[in-house]
Amino acid sequence: MNKDPYGQLASSLYASFNKQTRQALGGVGAVLGTITSTGLKLDDFKHEFQDYMVAELPGLLSLPRRTVVGTTTWEGKQLEMSFDFEESEVEDTRLELGKGLKPGDRVLAIRVNSGNDVVVVCKVVNGHG
Repeated sequence: MNKDPYGQLASSLYASFNKQTRQALGGVGAVLGTITSTGLKLDDFKHEFQDYMVAELPGLLSLPRRTVVGTTTWEGKQLEMSFDFEESEVEDTRLELGKGLKPGDRVLAIRVNSGNDVVVVCKVVNGHG
């Protein structure tokens, strides 16, 4: 029985393309994990990453108009104070996510460099709490 050579070629190319795509995307993508006392444990990988990266977000911080109210004690008397702040912008600010993470925190991480490196993008929390 003679098979169609073009059909065989198409089938072979399709299988090869699928294999190459799986290899290219394998180990890449977003995954949940947990910060540990010694590193990062991803939910879908059995080993802990002790060498991982954390996103740092440089930018411009915009603060809305706000009033801060509080109390203080002065010479034995309790005084209520209030401070009004105008809307403002602070240039050259940087959110350093890594300094706010502690063991037990759940995080969203992304694999990069063909899955060889991991970058923690943000902390995740329960939406009901």
